Amino acid sequence: MSLYSSNILFPGTQIPNGIAAQMNDKPMNRAVYLDVTPPRSSYVKSANRILPMTNNLMDFTIGKDVIYENIKPVFMILRIMGVLPLTRPSPCVNRFHLMSPAMAYSALVYCSLVAYVLYLSLHKVQILKTAEGKFEEAVIEYLFTVYLFPMMVIPIMWYETKKIAAVLNNWVDFEITYKKLSGRVLQLGLQRKALILSVAIPVLSTVSVIVTHVTMVHFKLMQLVPYVYLEILTYLLGGYWYLLCETLSICATMLADDFQQALRHIGPAGKVAEYRALWLRLSKLARDTGIANTYTFTFLSLYLFLIITLSIYGLLSQISEGFGIKDIGLAMTACCSVCLLFFVCDEAHYASHNVRTNFQKKLLMVELSWMNTDAQTEINMFLRATEMNPSQISLGGFFNVNRTLFKSLLATMVTYLVVLLQFQISIPDENQKQESAVDSPTYNVTESTVPTTISTTLSTLLTTIAKRRRKH
Repeated sequence: MSLYSSNILFPGTQIPNGIAAQMNDKPMNRAVYLDVTPPRSSYVKSANRILPMTNNLMDFTIGKDVIYENIKPVFMILRIMGVLPLTRPSPCVNRFHLMSPAMAYSALVYCSLVAYVLYLSLHKVQILKTAEGKFEEAVIEYLFTVYLFPMMVIPIMWYETKKIAAVLNNWVDFEITYKKLSGRVLQLGLQRKALILSVAIPVLSTVSVIVTHVTMVHFKLMQLVPYVYLEILTYLLGGYWYLLCETLSICATMLADDFQQALRHIGPAGKVAEYRALWLRLSKLARDTGIANTYTFTFLSLYLFLIITLSIYGLLSQISEGFGIKDIGLAMTACCSVCLLFFVCDEAHYASHNVRTNFQKKLLMVELSWMNTDAQTEINMFLRATEMNPSQISLGGFFNVNRTLFKSLLATMVTYLVVLLQFQISIPDENQKQESAVDSPTYNVTESTVPTTISTTLSTLLTTIAKRRRKH
């Protein structure tokens, strides 16, 4: 074919085969930067301006953050309880300010709770004084003091609210990038679950505390308020953790399906690079979720471990005497705490599995024979990125939250239960004390006659010695 030496659009440039030389210079792959916020469309305000048609292909902004809206019922209850002083000056923007009305409200609620618990502590001392003296009875009495430990988690949650707000803002960036790449808004479908949890947890927690009040002899009616509040807080944190892990799992599954579907029709290297960048965002969100809630859920795990140990010991200590009505509250507390600890560990394990392992399976199932060299290189780089970037949910690097953690806590719990039961066996029962009390008078009489016998013998010896000296 002939070469055209001139063209109106490209003056002075030869166009071989009718293709502009500038088009060949265009790079095949676009660089993707993880820390750069996707560009948002900005329009100059004018009286006679023409607004472009808004659709998913032109407008990459979002009117509301989907993640917050899906978990909103649980967030609202936490804010009402004064646990999460999060402020939202505008949609898609989450902030934490120390000098804010939300923080002042949270401090007021917490001070009221502490004052009420201090007032009830006087009655708690009277309860401890009326204990019967058994070791297992004392442990059960101390259990009600342990129930008040979640008060310490509220200031910890205040400290981590800033990090939680940063994670929510990073989710907004993830939603914008996902919409730009896939052309549709992120759909989670967690509104119904969040609403059910926000209603069911307060109701079930209140019922649990009431049952404990009815079955326990020393539990007073005026102590219901702080115990109900702290019980709701404990299990609501479990619901909050469940929704965060479900969000990670659903996003990882959707991203893997979209990636596999895109490779069936289009296989450029740039598309693979964009999905790799989006996956790296999701992996970072999984790590940040654990880091943002490090101290809160570390304390919650230790608290549940202590509650389960004491509750099961209270049940096992009554096996010889048979289970009574007061053991219903202990059994309910132990079962609920075990279930909560299991779900915290299992949901984190499931989320980490979906973010990394399931995505690796999708990559390994990709057919590389029909792709070009650049696309195959991007796929291999994607696999290497999934191997090098850890997606485990770790609580600040102290330990990973997974099923292994649950198994380790149960093994440690069994060890402590054996030690407590052995210590209980070594303490004499009341029957042995009564038998020793019956035998003690005879032992005292014998001790009182011993000094009299010794004095009589000594006086006889001295008299005999004195008489013999007189004779001599």
